[in-house]
Amino acid sequence: MSIEMEQFHNVFFEESQEHLDEMEQFLMELDLEQPDKELLNSIFRAAHSIKGGSGIFGFDALTGLTHVMENLLDRARKDTLQLTTAIVDTLLSTVDILKGILNSYRSGGDIDWAAISQGTEQLEQMLSKGVEPADEKGYGLFEQPVLGKVDDSFGFFEEHTDVAEDEGFGLFDMEESAVSETSEGDKADVVPASTEPQTSQAQDKGTASQPHQPTVERKAPAASVESSTIRVDTQKIDALVNLVGELVITQSMLAMIGDKGGLEAEERRQAALVELQRNTREIQEAVMSMRMLPMSFVFNRFPRLVRDLSGKLGKSVDLQIEGGNTEIDKGLIEKLVDPLTHLVRNSIDHGIEAPEVRAQSKKDSEGRLILRAAHKGGSILISIIDDGAGLNRARILAKAKDNAIWVSENPQDIEVWNLIFAPGFSTASEVTDVSGRGVGMDVVKRNIEALGGRVEIESEQGKGAAFHIRLPLTLAILDGMCVSVGDQVYVVPLVNIIESIQPLADQVRSMGNDKLLWVREEYWPLISLGQQMDVRPQHKEVTQGIVVLIESAKKRFGLWVDALVGQQQVVIKSLEQHYKRVPGVAGATIMGDGSVALIMDVESLATQVKSAPQPVQEAS
Repeated sequence: MSIEMEQFHNVFFEESQEHLDEMEQFLMELDLEQPDKELLNSIFRAAHSIKGGSGIFGFDALTGLTHVMENLLDRARKDTLQLTTAIVDTLLSTVDILKGILNSYRSGGDIDWAAISQGTEQLEQMLSKGVEPADEKGYGLFEQPVLGKVDDSFGFFEEHTDVAEDEGFGLFDMEESAVSETSEGDKADVVPASTEPQTSQAQDKGTASQPHQPTVERKAPAASVESSTIRVDTQKIDALVNLVGELVITQSMLAMIGDKGGLEAEERRQAALVELQRNTREIQEAVMSMRMLPMSFVFNRFPRLVRDLSGKLGKSVDLQIEGGNTEIDKGLIEKLVDPLTHLVRNSIDHGIEAPEVRAQSKKDSEGRLILRAAHKGGSILISIIDDGAGLNRARILAKAKDNAIWVSENPQDIEVWNLIFAPGFSTASEVTDVSGRGVGMDVVKRNIEALGGRVEIESEQGKGAAFHIRLPLTLAILDGMCVSVGDQVYVVPLVNIIESIQPLADQVRSMGNDKLLWVREEYWPLISLGQQMDVRPQHKEVTQGIVVLIESAKKRFGLWVDALVGQQQVVIKSLEQHYKRVPGVAGATIMGDGSVALIMDVESLATQVKSAPQPVQEAS
């Protein structure tokens, strides 16, 4: 395949994925009693565009199935077929199959012709239950000898839709006159196009009356093939072009000054450098904004999941989405789908009770599930909140005892809740195909931490639970404070720093081998960064150095360093491709002088902190 054709294919794959996502969303929004005609038209146009593009590129599996789907949608929008829950379920199942076909073409995998055959039969069965459509436009794919040459070239014809309806890929639509002008002999040779190659041996193992069983990919709504492209608002591109223009002007200013001496030249040089720094910062922000996508790209996957799973479990769940316009880095979005899917499934399966149980607790029969996203400082906070039964503290502690997991004598709630992240931990009384095997929550925590984030839990028994995921806005850039220990420089994330102080002698206390700092009307445990990194510090006493007060998700502590170097934005580089994970280290960056500085993992450092007891003696 030529590079040019591959580019066309990639555009088709991306647009088709968007069309399928739109179809799924619009199908979920349909009111069966009084379906919105514009919604039906939008669903029809999406199917039409996919069929058109797939025909041009010879993706016959997509063409055949979308054609039958299009027939059903066309009759629904023309009121010759009454929509029912069964029809919507069938259409949603067809969307699942189409997504699988699209991924197969994208990745070069095998086409599941058995699923296509089953999907086609189910659609045709729904068609046969309604009023027969008028056949003036000749619904169905046709292979006509009179058009054989064109068929050989393009492999696809559109015979039943007006050109004005096509928002797809510039399809070649056959005029009705082309059909009417064919001879009677030619018409006799017309045969329906097959949705499956004649050489295929795959047969449908089910029947048309059987409900569609979602594939593994459907249960986890992440795309099987990760997208490597992104759509960017033209306003962002225009802003970047303008900034590059300003950068060129600044470059010209510096070139004109050159090596000229004198006070005036030096002032102009300094002014140009300040302008250069501003240009660089704004260009960086503009480029990073192009990687940002709204959280709706993730959240819009879940109405279908909630609908299917709640129906399967016999529960009624109202899904509320808040903050869908909150933007986050594309790299984070693609890695968030699986953890969020697991948390949503857990909330529906374990959290929200069955209607009869909720009635006994004087709750509404319909459970409530909230997906919320919001910016908090330099981070994004994603919450999954339900009004179900909440976490059962006694059951979790009993399960921890059964699994020989050590727990302190009188653990706080946060310690108990975090037990569910232990590998293999599950309080489910039975194993189902939904959950209960104890696989997943530890993976959720590990995946979120790999993104530089953390998971926090709130729960009140009988009233519900909330899982909060806190993540950086981007994986690429970090605002940090550079600190030094010995001759080494380290970077501490600025978002975790409260303040930096040089402590006085009467602020430092000792408890055995540990040191505490009295500040802000409380004791802060102290960690020596030099000791953690096995680097000899310049100062032996805390009072000679600097203490950076840090707040993590779990604890607050002071980080003892030699000196502050300064605040700086750094580009994060992962070390795990070449080295195993180092406790306390989140990554590395290259400084302006070419040296390498390690970026501190505040959450990992916090695990080294002991609670701050009352001191028994003052340090000398």
